[in-house]
Amino acid sequence: MSNSPTVDQIRARGYVICGSGHGTTGFSAPDKDGIWKGLDAETCRAIAIAVLGDGSKVRFVPLTGQQRLTALQTGQIDVLPRTTSWTLRRDANGINFTYPNYYEYDAFMVRKDLGITQTKDMQGATICVQTGSTNEVTVADLSRKFNLGLKTVLFDNVAASRQAFFTGRCDGLITDASALAAVRATQAQNPDDYIIFPASGNSEALTPSVRHGDDRWFDIVKFVVQAPIAAEDMGITQANVDTMLKSDDPRIARFLGTEPGNGKALGLDERWAYNIVKQLGNYGEMFERNVGKNSPMKLDRGMNRLYRDGGLMYPYVFN
Repeated sequence: MSNSPTVDQIRARGYVICGSGHGTTGFSAPDKDGIWKGLDAETCRAIAIAVLGDGSKVRFVPLTGQQRLTALQTGQIDVLPRTTSWTLRRDANGINFTYPNYYEYDAFMVRKDLGITQTKDMQGATICVQTGSTNEVTVADLSRKFNLGLKTVLFDNVAASRQAFFTGRCDGLITDASALAAVRATQAQNPDDYIIFPASGNSEALTPSVRHGDDRWFDIVKFVVQAPIAAEDMGITQANVDTMLKSDDPRIARFLGTEPGNGKALGLDERWAYNIVKQLGNYGEMFERNVGKNSPMKLDRGMNRLYRDGGLMYPYVFN
């Protein structure tokens, strides 16, 4: 038995249950073979690797913006690595946010022929919004701040909001900038007909979360999310991780488990972090594969660079 009821349940059933979206390219979406791919999907697999030793031992539960936090609070899912922003009220309402796996900003997408290039141009516009998202609050705040008279059309899921936008029901679509880039690239008949621009200028930390009440599980997920970031910071990659097992650097030895202690502290195998990097790579590799230069989205890392490269990704101390 571990010191975590959640871990005990996971090991008894044999897989981790992760909440997901209804198909967000680059983050969590099934491919043509039904295999979930994306940065959030790989975060789920990393958790399964740490707890069960096998990244395939996962189940994904698609959830709407309204459903996701309730599903986590009630135990329908074990963890929510689903493009969910870390906010004060969510954190205070039974949710523990671990560590951001993607920094983002909200944005609008509109047709170029509307002549709109910034939020202040959107006087009287109708906006498609997913219910239960932080974007609801953003639209209301922007409308009040700039006296825009914005009107919202609410949808239970992201697919419905996108379809409504492309069929002309709304003037604009608001969500995370990366999601809009994916939508424009994959769903617009002519991507060049649309423009994307920042909505509020506020950045958000998209963060995997767990429910209150299981501190050990919180610790595990927090350091699993951190592990690929720490690996990148130490220069450990999927290609060189086996060589790094021979490193004389105490920090690397502790991280990879050749010097024991970290695994025992979390109730995991001593090589849990090694196994994650071996199977998935470091954070930079995960980013580029799913949303960066090696993906269809071709997004710049921006805020998601390591701290030393001018970004916000900073590793904890693994000892």
